[in-house]
Amino acid sequence: MINVTQTFLPPLAEYEKQLQRVWKNKWLTNRGELALELEKKLKDYLQIKANILLTTNGTIPLQIALKTLGNGGEIITTPFTYVATTSAIVWEGFTPVFVDIHPEYLTIDETKIESAITSKTKAILVVHVYGNPCHAEAIERIAKKHNLKVIYDAAHAFGVTYKGKSLFDFGDISTCSFHATKLFHTGEGGAVFCKDDELFNELYYRHNFGHKTAVSFQGVGINGKMSELQAAMGLSVLPYMDEIIEKRKQIVNYYDKYLDFSQLKRQKIREHTQWNYNYYPVIFKDEETLLRVVDVLNKQAIYPRRYFYPSLNTLDYVEYQEMPVSESIASRVLCLPLYPDLEFYNVDKIINTIKKVC
Repeated sequence: MINVTQTFLPPLAEYEKQLQRVWKNKWLTNRGELALELEKKLKDYLQIKANILLTTNGTIPLQIALKTLGNGGEIITTPFTYVATTSAIVWEGFTPVFVDIHPEYLTIDETKIESAITSKTKAILVVHVYGNPCHAEAIERIAKKHNLKVIYDAAHAFGVTYKGKSLFDFGDISTCSFHATKLFHTGEGGAVFCKDDELFNELYYRHNFGHKTAVSFQGVGINGKMSELQAAMGLSVLPYMDEIIEKRKQIVNYYDKYLDFSQLKRQKIREHTQWNYNYYPVIFKDEETLLRVVDVLNKQAIYPRRYFYPSLNTLDYVEYQEMPVSESIASRVLCLPLYPDLEFYNVDKIINTIKKVC
């Protein structure tokens, strides 16, 4: 079976070595030694200026970030991403206002943001789709003009730099997922990044039940803390990141070389980006062709994934707003298998199948 991705597992002995520290400390959560060490090592590896706070998953940071904005109002966002981005907005009592995407970059079309701003707009929450940067300069100019916060869902953006700067250093708040399917993972987990110390302090207490001290509170909070068991996995995976990215790059280059792009389109990576080779999306001429390709691949036990389908403006718990580009791309985009241990003869099988069907 070849899935769209495969979780990287470090040598078991290395994970066990980290777990031995947990057993020795008898400390399983509440920002233990391993979690604090992982925060420092991630900050060094990513070369970020922002403060970093580890969380138990990648959705909690979005919810906490939204909670800092108050109650109710509108959030400008993208319809083309994983459902967690929209569901977090709705879950926290805000109304998503969708803005269509750029047909090549697949990130939010920054030229359409300003016309969506109203007196009810609280923030802009957008996604670096497949790790491809949004037009951060334009978005932040708009936000500053209208006195809005910018939250970047950077779930796919681990290790990506734009103009020499980590994507986690953009915006007022950035979030990331460390789910098992992600480039860097802690099994399940995530992080929130924030340069402003005062805002970071608010994010911190909100992820820990609102605790100011053991017996006093400075506001409402939830439990978003990463466990030591998760941190142990992260500390075991992190040393392999350069190797993981390099192997993925080789597979991406192979797809690029041998796929027939007279029948397919690829996402355009924004200029001045050092990408992380996190996903390999291809866009077919129509949905019918995509479905035929999926069917033939599935019969060979190969399982690509329709990231991201459907376009989120069509969900039944949001008010429909027509997004022609997103709806079209979402119906035609397919992420092909991509992970370090994917053998090239299997990549050939995928490529040849697509060529035959198209």
